[in-house]
Amino acid sequence: MSDPTAGPAMASPRLSRRRFLQLGAAGGLVVGGGLAGLQFVGEDTPSPIGPRSPAVAQAEAARTSTGRAVQRRLRVAPATLDLGGTTVQTWAFDETVPGPEIRANVGDELHVHVRNSLPDPTTIHWHGVALRNDMDGVPGLTQAAVEPGSVFDYSFVLPHPGTYFFHPHVGVQLDTALYAPLIVEDPAESGNYDEEAVLVLDDWTDGLGDSPTDVLAMLKRNGMEMGGMEMGGMEMGGMEADPEAPLGEDTGDVAYPAHLLNGRLPSAPVTVGSRPGRRIRLRLINAGSDTAYRFAVGGHRLTVTHADGFPVRPVEVDTLILGMGERYDVVITAGDGSFPIVAVPEGKPDPAASGVLRTGSGTVPPPDVRPTELERRMLSYADLSPTDDVTLDRRAPDREHELSLQMGDGGRQWLINGASYGEHEPLDMRAGERVRLTLRNRSMMFHPMHVHGHTFAVADRAGRGLRKDTINVLPMQTVTVDLEADNPGQWLVHCHNIYHGELGMMTALSYVS
Repeated sequence: MSDPTAGPAMASPRLSRRRFLQLGAAGGLVVGGGLAGLQFVGEDTPSPIGPRSPAVAQAEAARTSTGRAVQRRLRVAPATLDLGGTTVQTWAFDETVPGPEIRANVGDELHVHVRNSLPDPTTIHWHGVALRNDMDGVPGLTQAAVEPGSVFDYSFVLPHPGTYFFHPHVGVQLDTALYAPLIVEDPAESGNYDEEAVLVLDDWTDGLGDSPTDVLAMLKRNGMEMGGMEMGGMEMGGMEADPEAPLGEDTGDVAYPAHLLNGRLPSAPVTVGSRPGRRIRLRLINAGSDTAYRFAVGGHRLTVTHADGFPVRPVEVDTLILGMGERYDVVITAGDGSFPIVAVPEGKPDPAASGVLRTGSGTVPPPDVRPTELERRMLSYADLSPTDDVTLDRRAPDREHELSLQMGDGGRQWLINGASYGEHEPLDMRAGERVRLTLRNRSMMFHPMHVHGHTFAVADRAGRGLRKDTINVLPMQTVTVDLEADNPGQWLVHCHNIYHGELGMMTALSYVS
């Protein structure tokens, strides 16, 4: 296993001197001694609210809590894993892939004791959770990285129910086995289903092909030439999904030797067992680093009930696409027999991830089967509307920021507003504001853009303001989202293609006072 922490963007972000001094004075950085007395001179200069600011603790204290504590322990370490007849050396949580699921109720306080047994620093980011800023797991921005042989205690209230997951935010560690589901249940939810299964999708190279570190090094050296994928020349139009190329002509930089469903290769597929007529809630998580997936269950339609954890008005489709970091909850009514569960790497020639839904007798579907549902009605964002209880009220934005998503140096760099992370200028905002982010994709690749610590509403499309935290911005398109500035601190905004992020496509939302 090669070192997957290479790349400065997440491991050692460089802040401008001005913001470094400001954050040090605000308690925003945990980097040795000597910062506490530093002040940036200038009465008119906004002062950033750092992750250790009293405002962060006050926001946490105001969250509704059940008073119940959920305790977990996690060991992050090198591991030998069996992917289903194929053994690999990699890094994992508690020697499993995916890592051990954490399940709790909304309002519970989660306490996770993490021991780093890796040879390199790490953190844990709780993807999609609007938690307190000092627990968000971004080294150099919200916490110091957990050094080898050290421990760190994450502790925070779970403010919203939903399907989430957790992973490191250091280098390209996500492209190992370091990911696991986090399921936050709502006891008051009616739950119009009989049972559920969590399905985690992942693109896999570690131990089968190049290591993530080597992949990153090749991208830094060769840019878009890796894998023979060339830049497309067609400008996309509209938000409606195009069944032929819904994410554009070029969907990724990395040709993966395998794709996994719940840590298993198609040759030894995971099986979801049930009985005919049972309603099954499938919680779908794309933990991949460079791959979007087109998902379907042969012989079944999907009723979409949640997007990125938040409920939507149910809509029935045959297939849907999950960008990296996206989650959907769907309900199916189980048929009688054995049916393929398939996740095809969108726009890539790679082999698909697959599993089996078994409710009775029947031949196990072959791993290369492609159900016709993959070519039928596909979900688009325009199909989805939030339920009344999670709809963000309409009001004019108090502040607007544009994020221009750009390729640099032939794909050796990926930029926001012309700058790599560490050379970026943070996007200031104040508590209580309605903030509008205009995500303008000026490249020929799609970018699954993820905002930490908040769920936004899609502002410029049909669907009454779909609530999400990760959204696919298609080539040469613009997406506008609104968020409520109700969670003070310093928050990352980045492309969840892990290699684009490491090559610079990250910036920060900075609460100021």
